[in-house]
Amino acid sequence: MKDAHLRFAVLAADTALFTMRDGTLYVRLISVDRPPHFKNVPGLPGGLLHPSETAEKAAARHMKEKAGIKAGKMYVEQLYTFSKVDRDPRGRVVAVAYLALVPWNTLSTREQSDANGAKWVAVKDARHLAYDHDAILMLAIQRLRSRVRYTTLINKLMPREFTLTELENAYECLTSSNLDKRNFRKKILKLKILKELPHKKSSGRFRPAQLYSFVSPNVSEIEIL
Repeated sequence: MKDAHLRFAVLAADTALFTMRDGTLYVRLISVDRPPHFKNVPGLPGGLLHPSETAEKAAARHMKEKAGIKAGKMYVEQLYTFSKVDRDPRGRVVAVAYLALVPWNTLSTREQSDANGAKWVAVKDARHLAYDHDAILMLAIQRLRSRVRYTTLINKLMPREFTLTELENAYECLTSSNLDKRNFRKKILKLKILKELPHKKSSGRFRPAQLYSFVSPNVSEIEIL
């Protein structure tokens, strides 16, 4: 099948993969080169499904082959199905979109770097993407910002060990809000979703900060903010 002349509806899988670094939310983008419609335009990692694979497996394959990220490191959940008739200028393509998260510190040096057209881009700078990927990215961001308020989904972005300040900064980044430090710490500890670790984080001339981790790696529904 020549993808430039798709005569029948086919399925694709696209993934919005996020990570956090230095208080900034990043998304993994690739270079889409499909003349004459797109020539080296940024887009989300994705592509058509093979006849023998599921959408989930296709998403993982494209993420590895095009974005250089191993699927086993990511938390993935289905986001939405995009089926606008003219979403792909090549023909009738229906896309199953996924929201994926990965902690920065679990990525290898190669996965953290820009390579083969794939790169990490601050979400605020990710625009004018190929196909309808602007819409997919916007919905993924909205879903993420909503879910971290009433679930423990943020644990899929945090390192295994962190300080309360680092956790608070992550919430502020994801929700675009300023939290009251005292109230936040009081509530987050009262929820009993964190466990205090037996060691602290040294921070130079400042007093060492207590380290915490999530009690469970699972995503639980609980009102955080």
